[in-house]
Amino acid sequence: IFCKDGDAFKRLREAIEKLKANDAAFTFEPEHSPALGFGFRCGFLGMLHLEIIKERLAREYDLDIIVTVPSVAYRVRTKEGIRSTIHGPLELPDESAIDFIEEPWVALDILTPESNLGAILGLVAERRGEYITTEYLPGEDLTVGRRVLLKFHIPLSGVIVDFYDMLKSISSGYASMNYDLLEYRRADVVRLDVSVADHRVDELSSIVYRDDAYRKGRAIVETLKGSLSRQQFEIKIQAAVGAKVVAAERISAFRKDVTAKLYGGDVTRKQKLLEKQKKGKKRMASSGRVEIPTDAYLSILKR
Repeated sequence: IFCKDGDAFKRLREAIEKLKANDAAFTFEPEHSPALGFGFRCGFLGMLHLEIIKERLAREYDLDIIVTVPSVAYRVRTKEGIRSTIHGPLELPDESAIDFIEEPWVALDILTPESNLGAILGLVAERRGEYITTEYLPGEDLTVGRRVLLKFHIPLSGVIVDFYDMLKSISSGYASMNYDLLEYRRADVVRLDVSVADHRVDELSSIVYRDDAYRKGRAIVETLKGSLSRQQFEIKIQAAVGAKVVAAERISAFRKDVTAKLYGGDVTRKQKLLEKQKKGKKRMASSGRVEIPTDAYLSILKR
């Protein structure tokens, strides 16, 4: 969580400390981003908990905040043999200099009624998890039937955002989970950058699996297209891996009929006015930045 206004960091710190005083499930620690400045890395019970904290910061403390996509700690080894641990996409070295990247995996235990077995197996498979074993617990609950304990190995990045919310949804609230750090394994991941009106938005950068970059990029640009307001110039929204654009959308510009006041005369008069308007819009697009609303960041997390 970062402030849109860098000068509001002190107020953000005081607000978060007050929220923590009456919310034991909310955790935070200081964080610094090269692009966004000082902020906090926060822990929540789920997406609903995040939305509640965000709304309280806005309504009770009048703070305009940016909620970035969460990231796990990756271990990177360069071709020169230098090892480092990164905590965000902006810290990732250039792809040409990387030998390999390792990501954390966890041992995940899920306790659930037997009737939800298939749906949970599908959810874990979607998050690249590995099935280990199933244990049937003795006894039978009269409400939900027999209970089972499922064991998996799964990347931590597949758990930290909305996995808990999805698990509760498909099990009607009956399933519970627990996980412990297992090991680091090699991963084929890349940095996905997002640009709006030809300006890279650092707070929307994320680390994704290479074979999933198109799907994630498409989801982000479609969400932004639905969240941004039209401007006097055309807005280009692009998601890219390095120099390769993997997904793109456009928001058309407002169109004023500059030829409405003309009547009669040669057609070249209209053409001159339209050409002048076209040059003006191009000049605005090259120098203008688009304000991204706070709700857009949350919408991207939900996608």
